[in-house]
Order: sequence, then C-alpha cells, then structure tokens
Amino acid sequence: MATRGSGGRDALVATGLLALGTLLWASVIERNAFTLRRVTAPVLEPGSSPLRVLHISDLHLAPWQKEKQAWVRALAELQPDLIINTGDNLGHRDAQESLEYALAPFAGIPGVFVNGSNDYFGPEFKNPIAYLFGPSKGEPTGERLDTERLRTFFTDDMGWADLNNAAATLVLGSTRLDFMGVDDPHREFDSLSAMTRALDDVRSGDFLGLAVGDETDEEALSVPAVTIGVAHAPYQRILNALVNNGAGMIFAGHTHGGQICLPGIGALVTNCDIPRRHVKGLSSWRNGRHSALLNVSAGLGTSIYAPVRLACAPEVSLVTLTERIS
Repeated sequence: MATRGSGGRDALVATGLLALGTLLWASVIERNAFTLRRVTAPVLEPGSSPLRVLHISDLHLAPWQKEKQAWVRALAELQPDLIINTGDNLGHRDAQESLEYALAPFAGIPGVFVNGSNDYFGPEFKNPIAYLFGPSKGEPTGERLDTERLRTFFTDDMGWADLNNAAATLVLGSTRLDFMGVDDPHREFDSLSAMTRALDDVRSGDFLGLAVGDETDEEALSVPAVTIGVAHAPYQRILNALVNNGAGMIFAGHTHGGQICLPGIGALVTNCDIPRRHVKGLSSWRNGRHSALLNVSAGLGTSIYAPVRLACAPEVSLVTLTERIS
C-alpha cells in the first residue's frame, strides 16, 4: 500500500529523471547530431544552370571537437559550386589550426565570408535566462582573438572574398553573382554606407575581388547579375537594407535556430530582433515592395559554456540555386 506522500515523491523522482534524460540528450546526443539540410531557392536568371551553395555558419569550433572537424571535412564530397560562411567560426582561443584543418578540403572552391562576434572575442559565460529578455549585447569580456589571422586564412589560403562591409562579384560558369555583406551586426560593426558604396562600385564595373569561371571581365559586364546579401546576425535593419539594395537572396546565421526549442512552440529566442518564424531555414523577407529569400542557418555549434541543443539539431545547409519562375 502506498503511504501518504509517496505519490508526490514518485512524481518528483519522475520529473527529475525526465529532466536528467533531457539534459543528457541535449548535451551529448543532439548537440553532436550533425545534419545536412537541403533546400532549393529559385533566384537565378531564366535559363541558368543550378548552383550548389554550401552555407556554413556558427561552427564555434574548439580544438578537441574532432568529430565535428571530420564531419565538416567530409562535406567536400558534395562538390559545392560556392561556399558562403556567415561567421562565428571560432569557439576557443586555440581553435584556428583546427578550423584550418576542418576547412582545408574546400580550398580552391569559390567562396565569400563575413565575421561574427565570436570571430573577434572568445567565448564567455552568460546567464541563459537573460536571453529571454533580449539579445545578448553589452560590452564583450571574452579574450580578443586573432581575427586578422582568420581573415588572411580565408582570403589567401581559401581564396574567399571578404564581404565585411564590402561587395564582390563572382562569375560561376555563365552566372554572375553580385555579393554585398556587412561586418557583425550583433556588435554593431556593420557599416551599411560602406557596403552600399562598395556595391555601387561593383555594379559600375569595378571588379575588385572578381573571381571568373568561364567568362572574361568584359563578358561578365553583360551578364545579368543576381544580388546576394550576406550577414552574420539577421537584424531587421540589416535585412531591410539588403532587400532595398536589390538582394534576391540573403544568407545569415547567429540564431542557432533558437538552440533550445519546445514541441508545439519552437524557438524561445532568436538572440536578435528577427521574428521567431524566421529563426532558421528558408523563408521570405519583405520590406515594403521589395522581398528576398532568406536562409538562416541554425549553425553547427554552441558556446563551450552552453553545450546543449534541444529539438534543434546542428546543421549545415546545402542550398541549390535554380532559375526563378518568370
């Protein structure tokens, strides 16, 4: 016969076991359940051949994360046409060599990149409850990282275009892509005016940073361009500016897809001011009469001080750009 109060104790034990199981799942299993998300985005000019874009974001890489490094290296077997890296690559002060090892198989594949705040500052402990009350801003206290070494690796070793408050043109086969990007909006390192000036230069024929496939510089001038916006953190002011500058598609990261999601509710936070319905995946962003497709990566990592994911698997996106419907 059950004694008085035994039902309450049983419920308490069951709740504790459920909480422990959830924590183990989120911190050990799902956090390492690396996933490739495949989507199709109809944004290219009619008659264009498809382009396969590997969107890498929020690696938050630490030296001991060997399984993550191996998984990223294996993605080279997908043979993407283009790499878009939306920042927060480093998750530890000693992660640079590990990052170089993980991305080495992609050397020579055309790419573009922007920085996130964790490419400037090392990880720091933050109260997770604080995220419920707004984005995690404030003066960073993490160790200053060697951002210049990271930039040099991307530009010189990988051959990727630096889009931090900048613009560039890539010609892949017969498709011309005009890119514009901003430095980390989360730390307000972005300069929309500098980006716009750089984009104007690109559109007027100043092909600084041009990577040419089968086209010559002169021929590329006559090819209709698809404009792509790139940013780490998808704040609304950034998305609106990219759309207003003619972006047909935008790539971003930062949100971790919410990182902690609940069944029937989804992400609790986005760590920026983007609505929760846009926290991850492919959607459409509209500002006035202008709109663009928006791919927000849920990212592949977490801070070493918050190593959990719940109902939000770590991911890399393979986005196939196809011709738009006329």
